[in-house]
Amino acid sequence: MKIDIAGFRVGEGSRVDLEKFPTDVPALYRNGEEYRSSLEKKIGKIDEAQQLLYASGKWSVLFILQAMDAAGKDSAIRHVFSGINPQGCAVHSFKTPSSGELAHDFLWRTSCQMPERGRIGIFNRSYYEEVLVVRVHPEYLANENLPETLADGKYIWRQRYASIGAFEHHMAQNGTKIAKIFLHVSKTEQKKRLLSRIDDPAKNWKFSDADLAERALWKKYQKAYGDCLAATSTKEAPWYVVPADDKKNAHLIVAEIVRETLKSLKMHYPKVSAERKAELAAIREKLAADE
Repeated sequence: MKIDIAGFRVGEGSRVDLEKFPTDVPALYRNGEEYRSSLEKKIGKIDEAQQLLYASGKWSVLFILQAMDAAGKDSAIRHVFSGINPQGCAVHSFKTPSSGELAHDFLWRTSCQMPERGRIGIFNRSYYEEVLVVRVHPEYLANENLPETLADGKYIWRQRYASIGAFEHHMAQNGTKIAKIFLHVSKTEQKKRLLSRIDDPAKNWKFSDADLAERALWKKYQKAYGDCLAATSTKEAPWYVVPADDKKNAHLIVAEIVRETLKSLKMHYPKVSAERKAELAAIREKLAADE
């Protein structure tokens, strides 16, 4: 089944009310076998594109995944990127910043992990935490020790959106393609998944008391995400709102976003000059005659 990712893209300058965005859509597969087959085909295309990305060495690509707790970021990364060469891909998860990281500007700790040319980077959470978690918990700003005139809650989020936009534009102008994915899960589905973490001993390690504290702030997070997506989705670095109540659906949609993002770069293998072709022909002849 063809997936039109344009239907999930947030238009530049558009308003975003997440209550109007679906967390579930009709299944993109008829059964488990069709799901696995479809995902394998997409992963195969991603693998081919990743090899071309590595060989051409011109572009780098960054995929950012953001979501509420239990929305399936880890699962999406594990399933969608499972079939590509690990030498050309790096995953970075960003937790609570350290004191050393807090002593720098809010983009510093993530900009140090941007992918080099020829490689794919995956951010499980990112610099966007600074306009999401920190916005919902403005008391965290005190830990950043900003000058009082710059920590004004009335303006700081607008300033940070501008900084993010400028940073992503800079990266685009230097050959880094960025695609950002928000896994949109419903509060009801999140409850089911949190309960499963408690009920299943193999998942107990995933559950944190902080998950409940953050869940209680659901409306504030939905507002923060909506404002963020509206302010920072651009043609150069678009946001995609992916319905995440059905993990299989989400995997297929994310895989298609990854595939089409790589395809859009219009890459090609390095061209070989006529002189080099002649050299290779001579080397081949010599090697073929070698016993």
